[in-house]
Amino acid sequence: MFPVTKLSVHAIWVVLGSCLWIWILTSHWRFPVYFTSIGQCGIHLLQNAIDASEVTLDLQLLGINENDIHNVVLSYLVHNCFNDTMESFIACTGMKQPDDHLEGMEKRKRIFNFALDGNALKAIELTNQLAHDLLEKNEELYFDLLSIHFGELVRSRKCSEALEFAQAKLAHFGKVPKYVERLEDFMALLAYEEPDKSPTFYLLGLEHRQKIAESLNRAILEHMNLPSYTAMERLIQQTTVVRQCLSQELGKDTHAPFSLEDFLKS
Repeated sequence: MFPVTKLSVHAIWVVLGSCLWIWILTSHWRFPVYFTSIGQCGIHLLQNAIDASEVTLDLQLLGINENDIHNVVLSYLVHNCFNDTMESFIACTGMKQPDDHLEGMEKRKRIFNFALDGNALKAIELTNQLAHDLLEKNEELYFDLLSIHFGELVRSRKCSEALEFAQAKLAHFGKVPKYVERLEDFMALLAYEEPDKSPTFYLLGLEHRQKIAESLNRAILEHMNLPSYTAMERLIQQTTVVRQCLSQELGKDTHAPFSLEDFLKS
């Protein structure tokens, strides 16, 4: 375990904030809202680092390299299959295009969108083509995808078809304790004329499908021996851990326990 100091904490905050801040300030096209939000997060991280620091830090001493900044951004774009934005970014920065990732990006994007839209069977089909043994090894992910299809049948009030599908594809999961409660939640949807008003309505929601689609995307990346989390996410994870360790080291009376969720809301 490395020693936690003010310098190490603020260095990480400044590096992360600077990477995102510099790129947002030097961009020449409009990013999607979600990317701009992450950029704003970077600005807040930098401001937090400067405001809270009692140590004067020289950014040049941190060794911030423009290529490193570009690689952080490129990692995010490749991971999330933002093909058009990635191409514009590469053209602007002169970076080398990751040819080995392009075909996989397009396929992952289609799989993600099918899962997100509720067409889980097509997502399963394409996943088996791209990573043929992935769902065989990841039973929980396979269950989640099947449950999306079941939910869509229920939403469409195809109750008989939903029951037949459950008996054919989901019944054997009932022999595994960890799936029993989840199966009961899905089956409960059949008892309501309007499933969207049931206690387990969230199983039919976009947020539920998005969570599964993101898990599937990470699993595919890992199967392809690529990072399952972006460099940006890993930086934030590392920063959060260091900040939490610092809070514990300085004591409760000095700083409130750090929460990334609370910080992003501030």
